[in-house]
Amino acid sequence: MYYFTKIIEDGFEDAIEKVTAALAEEGFGILTQIDVESTLKKKIGAEFRPYRILGACNPPFAYKALSVEDKIGTMLPCNVVVQINPEGKTEVTAVDPKASMAAVENEDLAGIAEEIRRKLKNVIASL
Repeated sequence: MYYFTKIIEDGFEDAIEKVTAALAEEGFGILTQIDVESTLKKKIGAEFRPYRILGACNPPFAYKALSVEDKIGTMLPCNVVVQINPEGKTEVTAVDPKASMAAVENEDLAGIAEEIRRKLKNVIASL
């Protein structure tokens, strides 16, 4: 599996605030937010459910990862999705950095990915 996910009781906007706070507790800030719903509406006129991609970054770990693997920026930041899923529930999903970085053959990076994995799992579990 390449992600961790959890259904929560919060509404969409409240979930974004809750996830942002949980990420901060683990040392992450939000670098980017992509509002998929409004982007698809604006670009192609498509209706889509509330779906936000949060680009989360933990600066000390990003620095470590970039220091041991200079192309790892292609996999940064760590994406966390907040959406109203097709069943109408609020769902939060985070990428599993260990899975996404498995193709990179660098033992130093593997340890960093494991630490970030633990932090993101903590975020999802705390919701």
